[in-house]
Amino acid sequence: MSAKTHAHVRENGESPYAVTIDVSGFRIKGDEPVSFGGNDTGPSPYDLLAAALGECTAITIRLYAEQQNWPLEEVEVLVDFHKERREGAPYPVDVFEKHVIVRGADLTEEQRAKLIDVSAKSPLHRTLENTPIIKTDERSP
Repeated sequence: MSAKTHAHVRENGESPYAVTIDVSGFRIKGDEPVSFGGNDTGPSPYDLLAAALGECTAITIRLYAEQQNWPLEEVEVLVDFHKERREGAPYPVDVFEKHVIVRGADLTEEQRAKLIDVSAKSPLHRTLENTPIIKTDERSP
């Protein structure tokens, strides 16, 4: 079981949807693009989710390569996100497309294939494939 993560998100007034996000000692801004009524002062929620999936994938590949003592020089992950209408689905479904680039002149084809296979086993990838439990309550200010 992993440590608990606590994120504090609060409107900051820079646009109708702009927020300041404090998480794990880091501060980031979030917002919606102008086309959705924001001022584009930071990444949108789906931008952050796509980035988190890419980050977790890269870290998982790096950790696995280190455990195997494989000559991975660099890993790069591109994530595209969109909503797509599917036949029979009442609502558009969320689609993440991951493109993984592993660099290492001395990696074998088998090692490369295994690293791509491992990329689908990152913790966040698994979270998104499962049905997470989200509990919501109201707190007094």
